[in-house]
Amino acid sequence: MEEKLKALKEEAITGINSCGDAEALENLRVIYLGRKGVLNMIFTELSSIPVLEERKRIGALANELKQKIEELIAAKRLGLSKVETKEAIDLALPGKKSWTGHNHPLTSMNDEICNIFLQLGFSIELGPEVELDWYNFEALNIPPHHPSRDMAGSLFSSFFITDDVLLRSHTSPVQIRVMEKRRPPIKSIMPGRVYRYENFDASHAPIFHQVEGLYIDKGVGFGELKWVLSEFCRRFYSPDVKIRFTPSYFPFTEPSAEVAVSCVICRGKGCKVCKGSGWIELLGSGMVHPQVLINCKIDPRQYSGYAFGIGVDRAVMIKYMLDDIRLLFENDIRFLEQF
Repeated sequence: MEEKLKALKEEAITGINSCGDAEALENLRVIYLGRKGVLNMIFTELSSIPVLEERKRIGALANELKQKIEELIAAKRLGLSKVETKEAIDLALPGKKSWTGHNHPLTSMNDEICNIFLQLGFSIELGPEVELDWYNFEALNIPPHHPSRDMAGSLFSSFFITDDVLLRSHTSPVQIRVMEKRRPPIKSIMPGRVYRYENFDASHAPIFHQVEGLYIDKGVGFGELKWVLSEFCRRFYSPDVKIRFTPSYFPFTEPSAEVAVSCVICRGKGCKVCKGSGWIELLGSGMVHPQVLINCKIDPRQYSGYAFGIGVDRAVMIKYMLDDIRLLFENDIRFLEQF
């Protein structure tokens, strides 16, 4: 029996070491260690050895052989798995591309606009997107049934008990909140999202972005407003861009003006983007209406100021010559990776 175990050990070592794949190794495991394997047959034959001491000695040798075979199979299985993994890696394949994130064009443009005004001495103020009618309309000299409320196409909420809660239709409410809390001088810009009831088409969106500005102090005049906005346009587009102010109407400013810049595409010669006029409307502005100052408990006899508002989405479309505002909201990676 002892000679049989020695021969079996040599046979097992040779067979296991020569295995070339996991399937052949599993077949050997079944042959030696399976329920009907060679070692189980040897353990069965132990009972036929008449001498107890001899039976114990042969049994110990059989157990050692079983443990040795198990160790050899485990080591061989590990080696085969490493070889298979190594062969599964094709070193000739190109490496996987690592995608890096970057700012959305709206975010980049908003940051650029804000940075210019920060350089001009403005601070940044933020406010809630869910507003009260007082801040969104009445404090801005837009009383109930005022015809300009139709221009806003406001989105009122039905989730509140009162009916004067809405999604802000401009960032001007932040101006009111700042004037209520602080005394002049006030020189701030108010960036943020705004909401209006609009059809989502190539030139309109129910959600868009604004950067509004406000400067309140003693002796502030329209000439300073013109200089600030002209300087902004030159820094934002180019030093040789032309700026045009035309009279307009806003309930919260008097006098009011629309600001246009010479078309950055055709340089004022006339093209499809500027509709042949050579000018592109960019923002609205004006001197803060005295009633707005009174509503915020600021004496209009001592203080004056100006305000302006820039559509960030429109600025992006002009700067990058986009013909459809929906491109900024669809999150198409083919479009966004161009920026």
